[in-house]
Amino acid sequence: MGFDSPFFYKSYNIYIMDIHSYIKEEMRKLDKGIVATPQDREYLESFAQATGGSGLLLMQMSMQYGYKIALENVQDELK
Repeated sequence: MGFDSPFFYKSYNIYIMDIHSYIKEEMRKLDKGIVATPQDREYLESFAQATGGSGLLLMQMSMQYGYKIALENVQDELK
């Protein structure tokens, strides 16, 4: 059974749909967290400037923003 078999394509499509579902769920979780996930880099930079660029909240926001970017990049590659 090679890459040209119907079974491979069916399994591959199910796998891709599972990845899309996973990404959608992870993005939803980012929006529901206690710490807001910045929508873009400008928001994160303005928050950092307003708070003096330090603190655990800023660090958590930065990590969540990085995770959001990674999820978006994977999502773009799957299209």
